Amino acid sequence: MNVLELSEQEIGRRQSLQELREMGIDPYPAAEFPTNAYSTDIKEQFKEDEQREVVIAGRMMGRRVMGKASFAELQDSKGRIQVYITRDDICPGEDKEFYNKVFKKLLDIGDFIGVKGEVFKTQMGEISVHAKEITVLSKSLKPLPVVKYKDGEAYDKFEDPEQRYRQRYVDLVVNEGVKDTFLKRATVLRTMRKFFDEAGYTEVETPTLQSIAGGASARPFITHFNALNVDMYMRIATELYLKRLIVGGFEGVYEIGKNFRNEGMDRFHNPEFTCMELYVQYKDYNWMMSFTEKLLEKICIEVNGKPEVQVGDKVISFKAPFRRLPILDAIKEKTGFDLYGKTEEEIRHIAVNELKLEEIDESFGKGKLIDEIFGEFCEGTYVQPTFITDYPVEMSPLTKMHRSKPGLTERFELMVNGKELANAYSELNDPIDQEERFVEQMRLADKGDDEAMIIDQDFLRSLQYGMPPTSGIGIGIDRLVMLMTGKEYIQEVLLFPQMKPEPKIPQSSVKEWAELGVAEEWVYVLRKAGFNLISDIREEKAQGLQQKLGDINKKYKLGYEKPSVEDIQQWIDGAKEK
Repeated sequence: MNVLELSEQEIGRRQSLQELREMGIDPYPAAEFPTNAYSTDIKEQFKEDEQREVVIAGRMMGRRVMGKASFAELQDSKGRIQVYITRDDICPGEDKEFYNKVFKKLLDIGDFIGVKGEVFKTQMGEISVHAKEITVLSKSLKPLPVVKYKDGEAYDKFEDPEQRYRQRYVDLVVNEGVKDTFLKRATVLRTMRKFFDEAGYTEVETPTLQSIAGGASARPFITHFNALNVDMYMRIATELYLKRLIVGGFEGVYEIGKNFRNEGMDRFHNPEFTCMELYVQYKDYNWMMSFTEKLLEKICIEVNGKPEVQVGDKVISFKAPFRRLPILDAIKEKTGFDLYGKTEEEIRHIAVNELKLEEIDESFGKGKLIDEIFGEFCEGTYVQPTFITDYPVEMSPLTKMHRSKPGLTERFELMVNGKELANAYSELNDPIDQEERFVEQMRLADKGDDEAMIIDQDFLRSLQYGMPPTSGIGIGIDRLVMLMTGKEYIQEVLLFPQMKPEPKIPQSSVKEWAELGVAEEWVYVLRKAGFNLISDIREEKAQGLQQKLGDINKKYKLGYEKPSVEDIQQWIDGAKEK
């Protein structure tokens, strides 16, 4: 990287880096630095009558120099603590250079340091560490956007969502509470695993690259497997592989892993998302509803200390039991239309002519029509956890027929805060019925439904060996974490959400400038002066441009031989011709 592509602060930090090395101080030492305390523990365990020596390490997030004494704020993985530093304590000999030069001038906010010292309480009552020794652990070359206050106004806040999500490493350092969200996410996953493990179920892993994208209705990502010379799909669900394991004799299996759906991005959807799927033999969807209630109540208590959580202006209770409501009853309740026994054409008529739904076309089968109606008029109304049950067979190609309601299946979706959180079935284990439903899905695909399922012949073969009665569920982990932490955007609970490409400033290349006779080193000077494109210099005066470039050459002590006015006029003339 050319020095002129850096900010003045970055240039200054690199100069400090070089000075540290010239002083014989390694700014990136390899040796272990063993610590024995955390900031939070020091504060919690402090005793007035006890002398305690500690070794801590972290980022320097603040510094107040007062002559021979200074205060620094150190941020470790758990919190922050004040460090008191005096010149004579850290430089007990005649040589005071480490304090006078290294600490005061060459260290910057964001640098990692190690501190050995004693715990004490200041006259202001703040528990601090009195440093006896300081070690440079890592030099930061880019300045952190540390918030500053002046006249009650905050400056340099790192609040822009796109910046925060794109540079999560900075977000975690400077914005309070961000790390806590991801610690709670870890608690959600840890609690879920423990709940399943204690129930006797086995965590497994299934392929991410699949020859058939099955187990859900979604548009997949496609890639090419060079070794086999075949197209493969990033999985959209783990379902069909997990059911194969039930066929193979596992009592219960679950997987927590990434799924990929090549669809839209918004506050509730990310193309790469985490999902948990669980399958248990000899169970049905009624058992799964009770099991799910207990699981979510347990998770909420572990994360928040109680079974309720605040989401915006709403308090959501995960206290079991949850309401149970058949989907067609829900539609009737919200729209007044009874869809029981209605044909595909009758439902299409109601959707288009009575309910005035737009974007309904001939590719929509009965299931998708019902799904559109439910999504438009019902889904967003269920704030408290509600099991929507008994979906029509056309919406549920992998689900058992309802034992007492013709045309319906034993399926539920759990709605919370207006969105689907979980999807579960009494799993279809009749291989003949399953094949017929796959064929129906292919019919929908032929009509233009690009989310219809493809027939998985190997999965059908596995069912023919016999799968016991089974219940399965899928829970969206990202949405679950959103609920448990009260976040309204999925990007807030993903460490690294998908982002559009970072915008770049348009620049003419070094080669293009060379065609005008501009030497490479002067291209960077031109850019520093604000001339990113060749066209930017067309209206410049040669003498004025020479002055601007000369000022930068002098300011940054580059030592370049200044181009003549005639040379620069040649650049300008060449730019006008392009």
